[in-house]
Amino acid sequence: MDTDEELMVAASNGDVDAYGEVVRRHWRSAFNLAYRLLNDPGEAENIAQQAFMKILEKIETYEVRAKFRTYLYRVVSRLCFDRTKKKKPRYLEELPTNKSTDIQSPLTVAVEKENQHKIRRALSSLPDRQQTAIVLQNFHDMTYEEIARVLETTEKAVERLLARARDSLAEELKDHIEIP
Repeated sequence: MDTDEELMVAASNGDVDAYGEVVRRHWRSAFNLAYRLLNDPGEAENIAQQAFMKILEKIETYEVRAKFRTYLYRVVSRLCFDRTKKKKPRYLEELPTNKSTDIQSPLTVAVEKENQHKIRRALSSLPDRQQTAIVLQNFHDMTYEEIARVLETTEKAVERLLARARDSLAEELKDHIEIP
């Protein structure tokens, strides 16, 4: 099976099927990132489409410098930044939850839902770059190096972005999160 990077090189040489495979592999990831940053499924779908169209428009100049996923996330993030500058407020609708087989009490479920709502609101209050760094690290399992490439900055800057984001979240949530 070809790597994403090999498929992109083939696509840059005119192989339409190769690009179709890249889109098929990464559509869900692009949509999920956009959705987590914009909290709107329609907008997220538009952003994912725009991202793949933007990449396709520049396919002839594609060079393998990093993982394709990193390149895609950079394009999606930029499009989301542009969109959020035009449209405020926003916050994440759903956070990933641990799906355990344990049956939870109604009180635990209610407290968990309220906590998630507070966390979504706190995440949405972060500056775009901090929010993106948190989302990429925690929901997309990206390393500092990968996040740095997406945000076009250094790993040290990512470290500082994440530290500031965590400090802001801790301050925002310190009196608001209840533990059942």
